[in-house]
Amino acid sequence: MIDMADNATFARRLARHHDELRWLYMELYDNGSMFYELMQTLERFYGERADSLKKIDDAREARPDWYKGSDLTGMMLYIENFGGTMNGVREKLDYLTRANVNYIHLMPFLDTTPGRSDGGYAVKDFRTVRPDLGTMDDLEALTAACHERDMCVCMDFVMNHTSEDHEWARRARAGEGEYMSRYFFFDNYDIPAQYEATVPQVFPTTAPGNFTYLPEIGHHVMTTFYPYQWDLNYRNPRVFNEMMANFLYLANRGIDIIRIDAVPYIWKELGTNCRNLRQVHTIVRMMRMIGEIVCPGVLLLGEVVMEPSKVVPYFGTVEKPECHMLYNVTTMATTWHTVATRDTTLLREQLGKVFALPGEYVFLNYLRCHDDIGWGLDYESLARFGIGERSHKAYLNAYFRGWVPGSDARGELYNEDLVTGDARLCGTTASLCGLEAAIESGDAQRIDRAIDAVVMLHACMLTFSGIPVLYSGDEIGQLNDNGYHGDPLKADDSRYLHRGAMNWDDAAKAGDPATVQGRIFAALGALEAIRAREAVFTCAARAEVVDAGDGAVLAIRRTLGDAAMLGVFNFSPEARAVRVDDARDYVDLMTGERVSVAGTEISGNGFMWLKAN
Repeated sequence: MIDMADNATFARRLARHHDELRWLYMELYDNGSMFYELMQTLERFYGERADSLKKIDDAREARPDWYKGSDLTGMMLYIENFGGTMNGVREKLDYLTRANVNYIHLMPFLDTTPGRSDGGYAVKDFRTVRPDLGTMDDLEALTAACHERDMCVCMDFVMNHTSEDHEWARRARAGEGEYMSRYFFFDNYDIPAQYEATVPQVFPTTAPGNFTYLPEIGHHVMTTFYPYQWDLNYRNPRVFNEMMANFLYLANRGIDIIRIDAVPYIWKELGTNCRNLRQVHTIVRMMRMIGEIVCPGVLLLGEVVMEPSKVVPYFGTVEKPECHMLYNVTTMATTWHTVATRDTTLLREQLGKVFALPGEYVFLNYLRCHDDIGWGLDYESLARFGIGERSHKAYLNAYFRGWVPGSDARGELYNEDLVTGDARLCGTTASLCGLEAAIESGDAQRIDRAIDAVVMLHACMLTFSGIPVLYSGDEIGQLNDNGYHGDPLKADDSRYLHRGAMNWDDAAKAGDPATVQGRIFAALGALEAIRAREAVFTCAARAEVVDAGDGAVLAIRRTLGDAAMLGVFNFSPEARAVRVDDARDYVDLMTGERVSVAGTEISGNGFMWLKAN
């Protein structure tokens, strides 16, 4: 065993996890020498970890619930779109501070091959920044500057696959057996055909199948996502050890939150759907322990884009936790369904399930992100009202393209399947709320309604339990970027509709209350400030859905001890009466006015945050 006597902190952390970590590793790999190598890797990266990061680790280890308060507000951003380079982002930190953002998610920035990057998710080198964005030194300078402001930094860690241009893939293509064993290679189609019989396709129209044939070497390689993304073989302990070394290397650059991309896919088993297998949880549990040994200040964020029943297991258990945080993806999709239907029934059911989960579970809540909106709704519940899956998806996609009377939304379809009729949807929050169409019309009332919808949806999202994350530009109502159609590297991917560059001319208007940008920026800023100071918004508070007396109105009550607040949200463009069975006096946190929830009116696309006296 490695001599840890000279490092009491590391020895203490290792002692806490060593036996379980070894047991899980040996269960998966039965390879003592590779486990010994992993232990050496942990000690090495702990020794290399900067003292400034170890101080953060110590503080967070002493207060393990540090991220469960109400003071974290996140923002997802593309470095190239937001600041041009990492140094450019560092120069924009004052703006992020004014926007009340203290957690930034840097979208993929590791080296990729232009035209074969899938938005940065086909990594060519896990230890090199894309040259156009900067260097690893620039990343460390950015994270250090963020830490000076008590700002967290999140990045994507793509575990399931590498780019076909990664060194391992290049050596595998050259026929080196050691590197071929790090992927799934087959010299005929027999076994791939067996996989195809049970494994669903992720992109059946744009990237059909789960394997790609390489004629130059006469082999098939597993490619679950795109042909240039080769799935890693975690049956090989060398893959696990090397990827954990990459994880720790990136953590040591000052990253606070590691987003594990496509985590349900990382273990492949013939005869299964290769999703959410038991071994995936073993790997994530080991990763959690490795982090707690070397860098306990770093959080794991799992990207699990599934319904709650399949998402929740990735939290692990209280005794054996896995991810610290997960995305609340189904609630996001159901929120947009509610915008289109003006009926809160499904959203109330969805939130009821989420609110019933243990308070230790922390979700990231968001309205929009870099990806499309997939209509993964609870169709069993909708079927009770005679609503079919295919017809309802068609309606939602028509609504958000502005094809339904009364809709000002401006979205585009993504990955449309002409056979099944299935498709996902793209667009910025503001454009999907009708702001783009309203501005084009020049109609002040339509603009007001769209702004109200944008603010109401953010207020609703901020009321959910967990951590709110904005998408860059939403804080100023940024519209769709239709210019992507003219870029040959982007034109085939409609997700670039909402991935436009930050409009800094518009951002300069954020302080002007007479502008659209200033109105939205000020409203969100006021909401974020209230949330940060009110204890009922912490993860420890109890949340519940209550009857508002109208199907278009959602009401959420949050309580913590004697403190209580009520959030009321009108998904209709018309004013609605609110009748909550509650005789207490409430004060509107936005206006300071006294309100009776036993009978009041809420404006179209309006909301109220009410605090009980």
